[in-house]
Amino acid sequence: MVKLVAIYRKPEDAEAFDKHYEEVHTPLVKKMPGLIKLEVNKIYGTPMGESDLHLIAEMHFESKEALLEALSSPEGRAAGKDLRGFAGPLVSMHFAEVV
Repeated sequence: MVKLVAIYRKPEDAEAFDKHYEEVHTPLVKKMPGLIKLEVNKIYGTPMGESDLHLIAEMHFESKEALLEALSSPEGRAAGKDLRGFAGPLVSMHFAEVV
């Protein structure tokens, strides 16, 4: 199993960010073919205090091939376009393999 992991730094307007993420972006992501599970984690701090992160989202896929197919699908491209529009400078994306 593999994941696409999106790590979001804190936005200036967290309320507006969360509203868009929940009402617009999440429904787009859930339409991606081959998506097994979407797990969204809201960051509330670190062992040392405050964090500069806001969310970490993990999208689970059966294989690397399934993940790449999902990203290149019309649904994946729509989610990517939306992501760049509302969170482009705040997000980093990573491929991870479950070991």
